[in-house]
Parts: sequence; structure tokens; C-alpha cells
Amino acid sequence: MHLEILVEEPSAKEALDIIVRRILGRTHSFVVHPFNGKPDLLKKLPNRLRGYRHYINENMRIVVLIDADEGSCLALKRKLDCIAHSVGLTTKTDNCASCHIMNRIVVKELEAWFWGDIYAMNRAYPRIPVGLVNKSKYRNPDAIGGGTYEALEREFKRYRIFTAGLPKREVAKNIAMHMLPERNTSPSFKAFVCGLQDICQIS
Repeated sequence: MHLEILVEEPSAKEALDIIVRRILGRTHSFVVHPFNGKPDLLKKLPNRLRGYRHYINENMRIVVLIDADEGSCLALKRKLDCIAHSVGLTTKTDNCASCHIMNRIVVKELEAWFWGDIYAMNRAYPRIPVGLVNKSKYRNPDAIGGGTYEALEREFKRYRIFTAGLPKREVAKNIAMHMLPERNTSPSFKAFVCGLQDICQIS
């Protein structure tokens, strides 16, 4: 199986280039295509999917991954499904045997997936204490108040790792290098992993 993965920003590509390979192994191929933010991805998605429609086959799937931010996950998922249907493609939501597209939502931002593996954060940046896993505010990565990016930036400043803002691409790559899919506690990350395994028929 070959996957075309569409993400909203370069930092997501940095992370997924590593994470997806870890999930799929070497049996399947994939390419991650970054856009210039969520509005850019949503704007260009219909035409991008029309292009794929001309040559998609039974050995290819499209994955669209986008941040929920503060919006409704269900509404955003419906919007993505509607865009796919409008160009004649089926989605995983349709429960068909061989859908064309899997739409997945990151709750709320990509950084929630990093919070889902604090051990990986510690391996990448040893000043980040593993003990953060015991803090109640970080136990559910998808429900961290005030934004997962802001929480990450706050802790990095507290431990004097980056004091002038996070270099998002660098941080994404460095943490992803140490992430273990089976260890991650983010529900939206788990849904992403299960979805990939399902469309690639990985047991």
C-alpha cells in the first residue's frame, strides 16, 4: 500500500516522516505533503483530491491530518468528508471495504501527541523531567487547557531549553525520533495509528 498524507504545516511533516515509518514498517510506502497552515490546506484540498481521483487505485490511499484547534472535531470531520464526496471519493467514515481517504483530526494540536509521550520528550530534551507524567493537567494530552503548543512552550521556557519561542520543526523532529506508538496516551494519536493499520491491513 502507498499513502499520500496531507498535513497542515512543515512541523507535522517532520514528525510524521518518522512516526508513520515506525507504524508501517518497510512494507508500505508513503509521502507526507505539508501545506502553509490549516486555511491553506482546506482551501486547496478540493483541487488536490480531484487530481488524485484521476490515478488513485486499490493500492493507494489518501490520509488527511488536520488540527482541531478550538473547533468542533465532528464538524471538521464532516467538512473533510463532504469535500471528499464532492469530488467523487469515498472516506473511511463511509465504512466501505476499500475507501479512498482517511480523514483524521488531531485534538487539539500536533503538540498533544508529544504530550502523549513525555518519555520521548525527556529523551530528546533531558531537562524536561519524566515526572511531568504525574501532573494531573498533562494526564490527558488531548484535554490540556490553554493549548498544547502553549503548554509545551511554557515547560521548555521553565527548564531553560528554548527561552525565545519554540523552533517547531526542530522540536517536532527531535521528539518524534524517540516516540513509541504503543506508549502514547493521546486518544487522537491512538485513533490515527489504528486508522493507518486498518487501511494498510496491518494486524
